[in-house]
Amino acid sequence: MERFDLIVVGGGSAGLVAAAGAAGIGARPALVERGRLGGECLWNGCVPSKALIAAAKAAARARAAERFGVRADVQVNFGEVVRWVHDARAAIAPHDSAERFRGLGVEVIEGTARFVAPRTLDIGGRHITSKRVVIATGSRPAIPKLDGLPSVPYLTNETVFELIERPEHLLVLGAGPIGLELAQAFIRLGSRVTIVASSAGVLPREDEELASLLAARLEAEGVAMHLGTTAANVRRSGAGLVLSANSNGSTRDIAATHLLVAVGRESRTDTMDLGAGHVVIGADGIDVDEMLRTSAEGVWACGDCIGGPRFTHVADYQARLVIRNAFFPGGGKVDYRAVPWVTFTDPELAHVGLTEHQARERHGKDVRVWRRRFADVDRAVTDGETHGMVKLITRANGALLGGHILGAGAGTMIGEVALALKHRLGVNALASLVHPYPTMPEAIRQAAEEFNKARFTGIPRAVARWLVRR
Repeated sequence: MERFDLIVVGGGSAGLVAAAGAAGIGARPALVERGRLGGECLWNGCVPSKALIAAAKAAARARAAERFGVRADVQVNFGEVVRWVHDARAAIAPHDSAERFRGLGVEVIEGTARFVAPRTLDIGGRHITSKRVVIATGSRPAIPKLDGLPSVPYLTNETVFELIERPEHLLVLGAGPIGLELAQAFIRLGSRVTIVASSAGVLPREDEELASLLAARLEAEGVAMHLGTTAANVRRSGAGLVLSANSNGSTRDIAATHLLVAVGRESRTDTMDLGAGHVVIGADGIDVDEMLRTSAEGVWACGDCIGGPRFTHVADYQARLVIRNAFFPGGGKVDYRAVPWVTFTDPELAHVGLTEHQARERHGKDVRVWRRRFADVDRAVTDGETHGMVKLITRANGALLGGHILGAGAGTMIGEVALALKHRLGVNALASLVHPYPTMPEAIRQAAEEFNKARFTGIPRAVARWLVRR
């Protein structure tokens, strides 16, 4: 029986951070991974999708260059696009390699881990144990129970980046972040794209107003959307497929050459025999408390396998908290109140805190909404990036509840709002911040200033008029 100071199961974002963190404080950690280190983010998620989006954005910018007086002949070589995506992964992969982590002092063990007793794991006959175990096994694409799907070749985010030839007509099942990002990327690369989703709108977790604006942008680019539509069955048809879907009591058939299933994620825990480790699984993943402890003593879990917000930066945050709680007294609790996230369409849609709908459900008539359209922001006008807006959600007293940005570079801008929300700064703090001119984040200040303008009535305005006339 080999003993370690910490055993980490899963070599994705959460597991890598946990293992490196443990080694960094002088512990002897073991990291168990049955596949490639780097996890979903490196191989099937953030890295390849953003590389594909970058290539698609380059094509879209070139086509739109004529409005600036620049003419370009745009030709997309899909094989070279694929090579760009694979090269991006290859450039980042060494940072997550087994060699690097062994150099940090981590014992990297290849194989499938399963509990054989509390805090004791078997990896292909090799038994290891520790007083501390971290489960970070990640997630996988959720596959719907759709008639005919098992007999039809379909893509998920785990296989779409291995395509060699560009799809002639891509049918996307789902209108979440993955579905929208890839839908826009492929239509810009020359595919026809159709989205089918049972939700009434796109991105159900986002602010409805901005999500609708984004949907309009995608439709303007040529993405066909069938929302409020339930997939009934799918079948092969020649070299492609046909999806039958129901909407408002009627059925329609949608033909395509490729099907991308992007209806969500589910925790990946089925090979671990968690029962032998006394670890309880809930409806959306492994049950954890506010300190990320599982039901089993000495066992923590973090990352996608516990459900909740499934993002790389959240997995990183959770893993750091687990190391703190596993090795040091006091500990800390998770706080997702100011965690931002981004849908990397063009324009990007960034989110932190409450949406307008959530705020009104919690605070009723005490909610105020402040907007600034990018069409009224000088830098957006000069760059031709006027689609979207900044939207701030506050209480009547200026307490910040949430912020949402649809616009170019929104994912970078949202950090300013997240910082204010984390440190409980009111909207006045955003209104008083000085930005260089001309830049896109000026829109945040301008939206926040609407709060002050709205308050400048009654007695404050009368006092100001008296001071002016003295």
